[in-house]
Amino acid sequence: MNTLARICWISSPVYLLVGMVFGVWMSATQDHTLAPAHAHLNLIGGVLMAIFGGFYTLFPGAAQTMLAKIQVAATHVAVWFMFPGIIMALTGRSDILAKIGSILGIIAIALFLIQAVRASSASRSA
Repeated sequence: MNTLARICWISSPVYLLVGMVFGVWMSATQDHTLAPAHAHLNLIGGVLMAIFGGFYTLFPGAAQTMLAKIQVAATHVAVWFMFPGIIMALTGRSDILAKIGSILGIIAIALFLIQAVRASSASRSA
């Protein structure tokens, strides 16, 4: 397995574990105010990172590109900004981290789209 896929496969369950513990904490306190942060952590950090891991496992050549490394790094940084940023926004503090994380998330998905198009084009011509 290539390094980038491995990073994705390992980080996905880490994000999901944190998200699930956060969800259990919300349930135990019966305060679901921060559910959007929980959902974004699970979806972007857990689910999307697993999808990326699958993609880069199936297309190892795509994983070797600098664009792939930037795309995965941008996704991680998006999660690191978005999760606490949404918490801060929902608790009446600044929403700047959530905004930065959202922009990084959009950039990361746009880069992944480029990777997917390139990989599908390369596999059709092979």
